Amino acid sequence: MRHSARGQVDPFIVMDVMEAATRAEASGRHIVHMEVGQPGTPAPAGARQALADALSQPLGYTVALGLPALRQGIADLYRRWYGVDLNPTRVVVTSGSSGAFLLTFAALFDAGDKVAMGYPGYPSYRQILRAMSLEPVGILTRPEDRYQPRPQDLPDDCAGLILASPGNPSGTVLRLDELRGLTDAAAAKGMAVVSDEIYHGLGYGDRCHSALEVTDDVFVINSFSKYFSMTGWRVGWMVVPETHLRTVERLAQNMFICPPHASQVAALAALDCTDEADANLAVYAENRRLMLEGLPKAGFDRIAPPEGAFYIYADVSHLTDNSLEFAAEILDRAGVAVTPGLDFDPERGAQTLRFSYARATADIVEGLRRLAEFMASR
Repeated sequence: MRHSARGQVDPFIVMDVMEAATRAEASGRHIVHMEVGQPGTPAPAGARQALADALSQPLGYTVALGLPALRQGIADLYRRWYGVDLNPTRVVVTSGSSGAFLLTFAALFDAGDKVAMGYPGYPSYRQILRAMSLEPVGILTRPEDRYQPRPQDLPDDCAGLILASPGNPSGTVLRLDELRGLTDAAAAKGMAVVSDEIYHGLGYGDRCHSALEVTDDVFVINSFSKYFSMTGWRVGWMVVPETHLRTVERLAQNMFICPPHASQVAALAALDCTDEADANLAVYAENRRLMLEGLPKAGFDRIAPPEGAFYIYADVSHLTDNSLEFAAEILDRAGVAVTPGLDFDPERGAQTLRFSYARATADIVEGLRRLAEFMASR
């Protein structure tokens, strides 16, 4: 059987690490998970109860763009969080943020188009683009810029720009003036802007700003996975300019029919569970404090302090030039799963690691103890 060229994408390395960790656990070992960006908490209790209550009713297809009540609830969230008066018709509920990226790229770009993004960055941007016969173009960001691109760094020959704030793997956040500068520079070059805001709600200083605060000419992508602890429910959303709404709707009808009805029911209830979500945030804040204190003591001291999300990105060039092998060694000898930077930066990632602190605080404490012991014996 033949293979398509565009289907030959790179693996999502963090998933390979998680599989290796799972095999180690199956053999009887206890592994501390610092690899995957998955909250250790369940979906909010109100969301789980809402779904339980709905199970006695038919859960069939919804309209392609999502339950109207959920779209309205998401629009209300933008008013509360950002002071943005958003028409709910512009909200599209999707099968996770991954579904939103597929719809966004299909609506904005044609085969062969180039799309720019900062390196380091979320690896699936690159792989989804390649699978859609698009060309990812990396912008090499700098630690002194908090691993975020600058307006003067934008290339001239790209059809689009992906921004991420808080960033993955860095956890750094774009200020309002930086968002304005980047979106203005992109508009001047004729680049469509896609703003990944999936970690909003998970901030440790000033609040995160949405690109919708500076422009309506943007595709904004978010999800219930992170702040609302609903990774496995596969429900996200996107905010679309009115000029592109019907295009996205037609694509959604054909590609997905609709997002999972059950997940939409739970997501609608989750919007009223911010007290529980904020309690989880307090755990991440404590985990972050422990990581910023413990990682440098263990020898991982070249980091950009994270302002959001639940990751720390470390330069380990003084320790290795092969992050893939280094991560495997840490898993084998320390029983801690971490992610090689090659996932996020194909050019410089052999000398970086990402540490996630999304799990329970007790796990973070144990993971830091193991890392310190491993580094002392290396």
